[in-house]
Amino acid sequence: MTLRRLACLLVLLPTLAWGQDRTEVAQFYRAWLSDTLWPMARAEGVSRSTFDAALGDARLNWDLPDLVPPGAEAAVPRAQRQSEFASPARYFRPNAVQGAAAIGRQMAARHADALAAAERATGVPGRIVLAIWGRESGYGRVDIPHDAFEVLGTKAFMSTRAEYFTEELVALLQIAQAGHAPPGAMKSSWAGALGQPQFMPSSFLNYAADGDGDGRSDIWRSEADTIASIATYLAQHDWVAGRDWGFEVVVPEDVSCALEGPDQGRPIADWAAMGISRVGGKAFPEHELRGEGYLMMPAGRHGPAFVVTPNFYVLKDYNMSDLYALFVGHVGDRIAYGMSDFAAGWGDVGGLYRSDIAEMQRGLQALGHDVGGADGLPGFKTRRSIGRWQADRGETPTCFPRKEMLGALGG
Repeated sequence: MTLRRLACLLVLLPTLAWGQDRTEVAQFYRAWLSDTLWPMARAEGVSRSTFDAALGDARLNWDLPDLVPPGAEAAVPRAQRQSEFASPARYFRPNAVQGAAAIGRQMAARHADALAAAERATGVPGRIVLAIWGRESGYGRVDIPHDAFEVLGTKAFMSTRAEYFTEELVALLQIAQAGHAPPGAMKSSWAGALGQPQFMPSSFLNYAADGDGDGRSDIWRSEADTIASIATYLAQHDWVAGRDWGFEVVVPEDVSCALEGPDQGRPIADWAAMGISRVGGKAFPEHELRGEGYLMMPAGRHGPAFVVTPNFYVLKDYNMSDLYALFVGHVGDRIAYGMSDFAAGWGDVGGLYRSDIAEMQRGLQALGHDVGGADGLPGFKTRRSIGRWQADRGETPTCFPRKEMLGALGG
C-alpha cells in the first residue's frame, strides 16, 4: 500500500461504520506494521526474522474492548468490562475471597523458602506476593487464552491508548528476540499481560527476577521466579518494609468522606485523634501511629472505610484500581492471619454505566471540581468531589455516584 493510499484511508476511516470495510482497515494495519512498527522494533534490536515470526500473519482482533479505528473518534464506553471498576460487593464475592485465601495458605506452605527469600531480598511480605499471584492468575492455574502479539498489535494500532500499547508491543518483540519465553507461552490477557504475575511486557523487561537460581526469569513456568518477580516489582515501586498496607476503620459522621485521597494524608495518630478507630476495638500498631496514613472509602459511606499507608498505593501501581489493591491487602491478611470478612458490608452501589458516571463527572467539572478526568471510573477524586458537591447543596455527603444524581449532574 502506498503512502498516498494510506493518507486517503486516514481521511475516509472516520466515516466508516463499525464493522464495515474491515478489509481496508486490515490493509492499513499491515502497512502500519511495516512502515511504523518495524523501524521502532529494529531500533530496539529486534531482528527481521523475529519480527516476521511474531507478526508475519498478524490479524486484528475486533472483539477486544476500547478499540478506535484510525481516524474515528474515541468515546467513553457505555459498559464497563473490567471487574476492578464494577460493583464493590461483586468484586469481593465470598467464594473469590475465600478461595484465594485458602489456596494461598497452601501455597504459603509449599513455597515457604521462595517466599522467605523474596521477603529478605525486597522487604515485601510473602502474604502480599501470594495475594497478587492468586488474583492475577489463580496461582498459575487460570487459562490465559489470547495470542499476545494479536492483542497488543490490535491495541497498538487502534485503541484508546495506542501509544502505550505500541511501546508494549515493541517490548514484547524484545522478549521474543531474547528468547525469554518458553515455546508456545506468548499468551496474554485481553490487555496483553503475560505469565503467572500478569506482567505487561515492559514490566517483564524491568522487573522479572530469577528466584530459583537457574539464570533465567521464567514467569510462565517457574513459581519461584513468579514470586521473586512480583516482590521485585513492588520493591522497585517503593514498598516500605515494616509497614502494613492499611486498616479497616470506623469513620464518625462528623468526619467528612471528602477527606479521602493520597494528597490529604496525615499521621495516623491524627486520624485517631479525629475519632477514627480500628474496627473491633483494636489499636493501631504503635509504630504506625507516626507514619502517614490516608482515608480510603471505595464506596463512600456505602461500604467499609480504611486508613491506608503508602504501601496501598504501591499495590495500585500493580493495578490502578482501589478495589484491586484492597482485595490484595485483604486476601493477604486472610492468608497470614486468618481474618474474616470486613466488619462493614457493601451497600447496593456500583453497576452504573461508565457513560453515566462520565456524564456526572462532566457536570462536576463544570462546577469547578477536579474529578481526575471524565473517564467514567469513580476514583477518589470523583468520590470526594461528589461529597463536596453534596455538602454545597446542604446534603449529607455520601461520596459515591448514584443513579438519582444524574438528573442534577447530567447534561
